[in-house]
Amino acid sequence: MEEIKKFNVYEEKWNRRAIYTKNLMPGIAFFAEELVKENGVEYRSWDVTRSKLAAAIKKGASQIGIKDKDIVLYLGASHGYTPSFVSDMVDSEGFVFCLDVAPRVVRDLVFVCEERKNMAPILADANHPEEYKSLITPQVDVVYQDIAQRNQVDIFLKNCDAFLKKGGFGLLAVKARSIDVSRNPREIFKEIRLKLDKSIMTVVDYRELDPFERDHAFFVCKKK
Repeated sequence: MEEIKKFNVYEEKWNRRAIYTKNLMPGIAFFAEELVKENGVEYRSWDVTRSKLAAAIKKGASQIGIKDKDIVLYLGASHGYTPSFVSDMVDSEGFVFCLDVAPRVVRDLVFVCEERKNMAPILADANHPEEYKSLITPQVDVVYQDIAQRNQVDIFLKNCDAFLKKGGFGLLAVKARSIDVSRNPREIFKEIRLKLDKSIMTVVDYRELDPFERDHAFFVCKKK
């Protein structure tokens, strides 16, 4: 295995579909992912067609802001697939607050969090950070968002303002078709970048996720 830009993420050059993280819970595969052992270390395969973060890394993101011991607020955690790999990346001394509004997926998420002690599920609406403010560490190192709503950028900025420390990283996965199905996705991405740069955030990296995720882009930002 070869580490990718010190992200705590690894790759095998021959495998174009997957990247890998060191498994924080050796022997346990939560999503039927392949477990690979090399030099006494167990790795989990991370499908780049199933995760916007994995796709952004595979597309060459220069930085993603997630590292050992980080506290992460993950908005749109769903069943916990990508959050479980973020859990590996921050390791046992980091923590991932995993928020989703849908009770059905949060029930699945709870089972993942019960096994992974550095994850906690939160059933809440990311539109209303005041409703879960008491459950989150006052200032987090990373806010990650993957929410397919028309106002997804406003939700992201609201939560970065409420929870992200100065100089912390905000990671935003944007689904253009959720904003406007009639417009060219690249026009939407350009407008979002301008909006982010005029806000409390500065865009430090940007990747369109084709062919792994159609009409999606990934923004890496830092809080001013």
